[in-house]
Amino acid sequence: MTTSDSRADLMPNTASPLPLYHQMYMVLREQILEGAFDAQSPMPSENELARSFKVSRITVRRALEKLEREGMIRRRRGLGTFPIQRAARPAELRTSITGLLENLLAMGLSTEVQLIDFRYVGASEDVAAKLALPMGSTVQKAVRVRKIKGQPMSHLTTWIPEDIGRKYAPDDLAAEPLLVLLENVGIKVSSADQTITARLADATVAGLLDVPVGSPLLAVKRVVFDQDDRPVEYIQALYRPDVYEYRLTMSRKTSDESSIWQPTG
Repeated sequence: MTTSDSRADLMPNTASPLPLYHQMYMVLREQILEGAFDAQSPMPSENELARSFKVSRITVRRALEKLEREGMIRRRRGLGTFPIQRAARPAELRTSITGLLENLLAMGLSTEVQLIDFRYVGASEDVAAKLALPMGSTVQKAVRVRKIKGQPMSHLTTWIPEDIGRKYAPDDLAAEPLLVLLENVGIKVSSADQTITARLADATVAGLLDVPVGSPLLAVKRVVFDQDDRPVEYIQALYRPDVYEYRLTMSRKTSDESSIWQPTG
């Protein structure tokens, strides 16, 4: 890659809440992972990168320092900056949309959790609607951070109807996946309704997930139902996209009238 490769998509978004150096870091990191740079040749110099991204050299240095701390590059005095060959992504956890409940259980068993908050509160309008309760009803609210190999992966806020939540203690929630706890107290979970979108990390979530304020996060809202179609859990989950991803396998169904893609599994 040389300065002749400059493209409009390298220019930082000055309207974004993300610092310019972090935007640059994310672009370079993805390029390194995709093999855009020859491991045996130096990457563009600080001056070349500054011109390509239309930022200052101070911004370039901060982006490179972050890449170096993560082991993505090495800087050799007098020779330049080199990408680390076969640089690996951080430990990732992948799950598919199909088999949702089984995947959620497996994820809970393969990660560790830090309990941030646990209390009983009055249900807001949104929470009450999701749990099919009168507004103001007492519900259990818990905030957790889930980690994989010690690295923060997700920020989870859950609301549980009081009669169910009173059947287990905060220590239980810190030690066992919530689906296991629900089953242990006699709840037979049968289905879930889920939506996926994106949002930016606020100051509180950013600190807990170890990302800059304004970082993009995968946002999931899920309502879990028992065998009688009663809502027994409402969760708002925020995932770091660099360590967690959803996968959906699809197949093409063709008929005389149309051709569509459908999930498989």
